[in-house]
Amino acid sequence: MDASKPERLHGRALEWDELTDFVSAPTPGATLGLVYGRRRQGKTLMLELLAQQAGGFFFGATQQTESQNLADLGRALAEHRGLGSPLAPADWREALTELIRLGRERQLPVVIDEFPYLVATTPALPSYLQQALSPLGEAKQDTRTRLILCGSALTTMSTLLGAGAPLRGRAVLELVVRPFGYREAAAFWGLDDPELAFRVNALVGGTPAYLEMAGGAGPRSAADVDRWVQRRIVNPASAMFREGSLLLREDPSIADPTSYAAVLTALSAGKVRRTEIAAELGRPASALAHLLNGLQGIGLVEAVDDALRSKRTVYRITEPVVRLYQLIINRHEAELVAGRAEQVWDRNSDTIASKIYGPHFEDLTRQWCLWHASEQTLGGLASRALPTELPCREHRAGHELDSVVWETRSGHPDRIIAIGEAKATASPVGVDELHRLEHLRTLLPADAATPAPRLLLFARSGFTSALRRTASTRGDVELVDLARLYQGS
Repeated sequence: MDASKPERLHGRALEWDELTDFVSAPTPGATLGLVYGRRRQGKTLMLELLAQQAGGFFFGATQQTESQNLADLGRALAEHRGLGSPLAPADWREALTELIRLGRERQLPVVIDEFPYLVATTPALPSYLQQALSPLGEAKQDTRTRLILCGSALTTMSTLLGAGAPLRGRAVLELVVRPFGYREAAAFWGLDDPELAFRVNALVGGTPAYLEMAGGAGPRSAADVDRWVQRRIVNPASAMFREGSLLLREDPSIADPTSYAAVLTALSAGKVRRTEIAAELGRPASALAHLLNGLQGIGLVEAVDDALRSKRTVYRITEPVVRLYQLIINRHEAELVAGRAEQVWDRNSDTIASKIYGPHFEDLTRQWCLWHASEQTLGGLASRALPTELPCREHRAGHELDSVVWETRSGHPDRIIAIGEAKATASPVGVDELHRLEHLRTLLPADAATPAPRLLLFARSGFTSALRRTASTRGDVELVDLARLYQGS
């Protein structure tokens, strides 16, 4: 097949390469792949383009009965094969046989989209598929079908290959489609100004569909952001208004959305440790496991380990629209419905700066270290970048450190290659912050900090001339502003 990525598909170069490798692999027999991710990430478009480009077959299941989906599949198969009348598979065993036979002549992608809808009405379907892909069956002996199952119900899709699941060991591809990274999102929205790109990303993240849902265009300038948010995001008439709430309710594994929403409310307010969340909810910490695990399972929350100490895990919301919904829309819905978006946004400017822009900037700086920073900048190759808190006898307090960058080398102990501080303040960062970072470097474990780690200062509003002059004379200091965060290494 032609492996070139269609122009219509923005980004997704790695995902497209994985899919085309899967389809064109010379492996004899039928093979199975899974593609999944939250809704509105562009999975369907990507797989439709793949099937179209390779002359394959694409079927999108819907929320209806088993017989209705079988009838729809029969019509789609007939159209694909150029038959005059639809096929009428009696059950899913027969339907799977027809699907797998499509690849008799060559490697052919056969895509079933929204596979969880089919499993909901036919729970035995994964077992039928296991039987169809048996090593001595027709699929493995006489076809080269590349069967791709796609879905947005993350818990359903991820458990298809879990321990004891019928399809465990059958799939050769498990591709998770995630939101765009911050640089890719800026390009998708057409935002060249780093400040503008940062603010939009902090508010709506990297989900591709949000561009259309927000009216098809972002703000024209940084000065236009607040007005754009009031019209396109926190306006009750906007498709984005309830998105932060709907994301929680879309996965069938969330049986009690109210309890999960309470955890998200606590996290958005800065309660990031399990004990803090428990205190906010008035529950024992031991009662939070299933809630936190459930939110991680649907991709709305992630556990972030402490860079230096075990059992110091913190939790963070991964989806900016959820954070925005919890902090602004949910709390002020009555006022927003009454048309007072401008007043609500202005009155919450401090919350937006400290609870949205600040944490998001810290997240992006860690992503920059992992994805974009060069080995020359960091003094090595980053394998992980995590926050920590350093105890200090001199100040009799703990000092938060936004980034500890580790390098993992084969045959050598892991070592800290850099530490970083992120400042999303409106004023430029000065020499005092460098002095603070130097002090924090002295608090690192000695065995993990040889040679001395580089010092990284990240600033949303740039740096004072005094700090720039000081940094220019030193080889262990790197200054990273928004322009470098978005365009440099």
